[in-house]
Amino acid sequence: MTTAANEISLSVDELRAVTGFAAQCAMTALPLFAREYPDDPRPREAIDAALAFADGGKRTNALRRAAFAAFAAAKEASTPASAEAARAAGHAAAAAFLHPLAQATQVKHILGSAAYAARAAELDAGDGRRVGDEWVDRAQESAPALVAEVLRRYPAAPDGGRRVGELLRSLDAALRR
Repeated sequence: MTTAANEISLSVDELRAVTGFAAQCAMTALPLFAREYPDDPRPREAIDAALAFADGGKRTNALRRAAFAAFAAAKEASTPASAEAARAAGHAAAAAFLHPLAQATQVKHILGSAAYAARAAELDAGDGRRVGDEWVDRAQESAPALVAEVLRRYPAAPDGGRRVGELLRSLDAALRR
């Protein structure tokens, strides 16, 4: 349902699909965080909350708190790879709060988890960009058609964001083809 010129149509089922994809992407990077912090449940809890929403649960403040907790874990992480893995988890939970606004910044709600997971893998591999590019390729291959359909309603990902931004724009371009 569209209510204003700058708003786009976005159903709950589409929001669930986007969140489920984001959670699956974050799940791939979770071991990079868990290896360093096996007793810190915050990123895993954010992914679990995202999966619960994707599977039909309610979009609650607990989901939002789980996202913020994963972002806090990222700030406290002592290695860049574990920090980016925790950010991927935070973005998975935050994907449930994608706004139906036709703004390029909303693309990060859709693809941020995948981009941070790819960057975590790069950093874990000694900053090997080829590794991140391969993760982006796998994310593109695993993205449900519905996620690409939702993405195409938004403007292309914005400039900036350093390497995570590059990975985000690469995945964005691939899914728009």
